Amino acid sequence: MKIRLLPVLTSVVISAAVLFGGYFGYQSYAMENPLNKVVSSIPGVELVSMNLGGTEASMELKLAPGTSLREVYDRIMKDGGTALGKKELNLKVVNADSPKLDAWWSSALFEVAQAMETKQYAKIPAALEARAQQSGGGLKVATEMDNKFVYITLTDGANSKYVMLPRTPAQLGVWPNE
Repeated sequence: MKIRLLPVLTSVVISAAVLFGGYFGYQSYAMENPLNKVVSSIPGVELVSMNLGGTEASMELKLAPGTSLREVYDRIMKDGGTALGKKELNLKVVNADSPKLDAWWSSALFEVAQAMETKQYAKIPAALEARAQQSGGGLKVATEMDNKFVYITLTDGANSKYVMLPRTPAQLGVWPNE
């Protein structure tokens, strides 16, 4: 019995193409396209990139000033729930940096970190508003919260900074969505 190499290699190549092609087709049509439609239907949101892994879905977004990050997160979770499944959703806002907002946030970070660590979330809006009043500029601060994150939006004219702080203590050492 002699095994012919060409038919074996041909069947291996065709099988691999069908398997991997099917996987990538499923990933694109059943996962990415529905999520892309959900994100593009949200006013003030532009999808920059999306990466769907085995246990997480990471998205980079550009948000128009005045857009609520909490509402964006909730809408993606609700409307994209079937495509997300049990994946953890990680959002990162990639708006252009403003040195003024970054410096202001760095100076306020200690008070926010202390309130987060002690789980005294009600102190965050008060501390940020007081600091915004002291700065004297046209800085506006908006804070929102749900069962997973504290959302902070800093707006100075046309520039905005969006921060999602996880409420779980194990993740407080690194704030990946800053």
